[in-house]
Amino acid sequence: MYKNLLDTPKLGFGLMRLPTLEGRPDEIDYEQVCRMVDMFMEAGLTYYDTAYVYGKDGASERAAKACLVDRYPRESFTLATKINAWLMAEDEQAARAQFYTSLERTGAGYFDYYLLHAIQSNTFQKYDEYHLWDYVADLKKQGLVKNMGFSFHASPELLDRVLTEHPEVDFLQLQINYADWENPSVTARANYEVARRHNKPIVVMEPVKGGTLANPPAPVREILEAADPGASMASWAIRYVASLPGILTVLSGMSNVEQMADNLSYMKKEAFRPLDEAEQETIRRAQAALAAIPSIPCTGCNYCAPGCPMNIPIPDIFEARNKQMVYGKMEEGQRSYDWDTKEKGKASDCIECGQCEGACPQRIHIIERLQDCAAVFDR
Repeated sequence: MYKNLLDTPKLGFGLMRLPTLEGRPDEIDYEQVCRMVDMFMEAGLTYYDTAYVYGKDGASERAAKACLVDRYPRESFTLATKINAWLMAEDEQAARAQFYTSLERTGAGYFDYYLLHAIQSNTFQKYDEYHLWDYVADLKKQGLVKNMGFSFHASPELLDRVLTEHPEVDFLQLQINYADWENPSVTARANYEVARRHNKPIVVMEPVKGGTLANPPAPVREILEAADPGASMASWAIRYVASLPGILTVLSGMSNVEQMADNLSYMKKEAFRPLDEAEQETIRRAQAALAAIPSIPCTGCNYCAPGCPMNIPIPDIFEARNKQMVYGKMEEGQRSYDWDTKEKGKASDCIECGQCEGACPQRIHIIERLQDCAAVFDR
């Protein structure tokens, strides 16, 4: 391995949900991102995560160049990005070209961590078909990649198969949070245990479940606030996963300076403290309370929407419905829905083609959920 991966600080900066300029959602607020990078570096943290498919025209990778690579010595940080065989690659040549596009966008010279992106039950074969395992292994031999891994959204059985067939990988990235620990769709606990059996360091993604656990419903909030009134909701979620053995780092998709400051207050090197037994019991009670509340388990990754032939803003619609289901904000949910679908497709416009369900890492029954949303919103 490039180095002892488990010596990596336990908080990573996920560059998927960067702040954008007011009124211009496709334009990243570079000034704010640079401030966030400065805060992260000053706290002694080093791990940054982006991907070829993050943002319009590689906006996330370009932000990494402008705010990190061009401003700090290359050896002072580590950078991860990803190759995607199914979302924006029409053939093997196009998939392989992503590496050099990412290299050009970031100006990084090499990648400390390079991942095969979002392996799922309906996509993993593409990585074999395009010979990308061998391709990334060769990039590693050339020194252009220091550590080879993959991110994963599927069953523990498939994970065991992938790790058995590819023991050469140095690490992997899994969705783990206290809400999904026993979720039968995400199988966070079972996947974690498979990775541990294969002795692979784990990068954690979605520790706050797309922001849900940073603003949990009232029954969960009440449990956590009673246990520690001064702790943020996000701190419980991030410390929970960072306390697990075998964790390389925990990616937090911080979207503003305030979130960065909160994360650093309990996750910078000298501040991090694993959950003790009393805190673990608090989390178990929070898990039980959360499991009793119906919701749509969407994390807002937006993989589903670009291929929708009816231009339905699926994550936005699910967020509006969750405002009603989780928080009881019926009118606010309707207003959000009306705004989000003003110039796009409505839930009732779904033609049930299934494209979205094939792209969803959370394995949500999107067609069925859209039918529910249509019954509520399109009356």
